[in-house]
Amino acid sequence: MKHRSFLPFASILLLITTLACQSPYQKMEAEQLASGKVVNDLFFGLELGMSQKQFFETCWDLNKQGVLTNGPSELSVEHSLVFPSGNPGKMRFYPKFAEDKIYFMPVEFQYDGWGPWNEDLAVEKLREDVVKLFEKWYGEGFIEVTNEDKTQIAYVKMDGNRRIRIFKKHISAVRAEISDLPVQRKISQKEL
Repeated sequence: MKHRSFLPFASILLLITTLACQSPYQKMEAEQLASGKVVNDLFFGLELGMSQKQFFETCWDLNKQGVLTNGPSELSVEHSLVFPSGNPGKMRFYPKFAEDKIYFMPVEFQYDGWGPWNEDLAVEKLREDVVKLFEKWYGEGFIEVTNEDKTQIAYVKMDGNRRIRIFKKHISAVRAEISDLPVQRKISQKEL
């Protein structure tokens, strides 16, 4: 009898210990995925789960309205914007599809007029601007995450299935990645 009453206590203790050892990001991810909430909003009426045809139609309509243009490369869509700091810049994006549905949206941001000599347009300031912009679009709740040797900083937010990561790509660009995390994980497992 005593062993049976100890099992629930041991299970609870193990769960508490496991949760205590998780990083803030791991806790956020576990809570959001467990919530069962589905959030597919991206930007400009685009959504995770949208078909390739719907993506092209939406971009075409936004192009006719002057919101979007063709980007500098074959597979990119471009939008000119003013960041929260007041600096003008560009965002460029093109999604990845699985089974004809958007599951991953990489977005790159750059300031107009960037130069290595212009500290006012440094990539660290751009990253701050992108985080502020995304807080306007997706709400607050981004947390700072670093890799083990603390050389790379990212800001991450999760809402149900949707994960958003913002990080420095290189000296003049910041990258944001918006993904349907459960779908992305299934695809990654298939690729292994």
